[in-house]
Amino acid sequence: MDWTQQIDGYCERVDFSFWAEPVNALTNAAFLIAALYVWPRAKATPMGRALAVILFVIGLGSFAFHTFATQWASLADVLPIVAFILAYIFAAHRDYFGLSSLRAVFATVLFFPFAAVTIPVFVALGMGSSSAYAPVPLLIFIYAYLLRRRAPATARGLAVGAVILCGSIALRMADAPVCDGFPLGTHFAWHILNALMLGHMIRVYGAHMLEGRRATR
Repeated sequence: MDWTQQIDGYCERVDFSFWAEPVNALTNAAFLIAALYVWPRAKATPMGRALAVILFVIGLGSFAFHTFATQWASLADVLPIVAFILAYIFAAHRDYFGLSSLRAVFATVLFFPFAAVTIPVFVALGMGSSSAYAPVPLLIFIYAYLLRRRAPATARGLAVGAVILCGSIALRMADAPVCDGFPLGTHFAWHILNALMLGHMIRVYGAHMLEGRRATR
């Protein structure tokens, strides 16, 4: 693979100059702001701190992709997102469902066959490249349903996060279809909603852990 090959995948980009996507690039500041906002609320637990750091790195990776627009920058964009998803799944199974760390790791690995089964369904529904993200809100909704009695506040928080992510994915999908009439596109809104959603998910986790500590006193 040519890691320097450039990619034109978004409405706002019209050439391969560094600032060809100024709005898409600068709205990645939303991830940095969200990470800094949740940091004081997340630092009570190691996993909360880790999620906040990954959220910050997501903003840097996405900024790189929307400026350099190369294959290596695409990898820098995707890997922190995958890391956040896997870290949160591990945390959910260990801290929401009470599994041991070893079993939580096994449950986390099961995300890959879950995604492999569900992504083709979303592709068939016409979601295109956004199909790769669609298994995530589906899984969050499943978690919310399973936790509705054990941890109702956490379940509600997860459901809210899943709804925000669904809206975010819809905006990502709209980028190309609206391009002719709205040259800016809608990908920038995907960044803003994603930052809101990920920060919210970290706060849900932090609130759950804080409630657990209160319950054990």
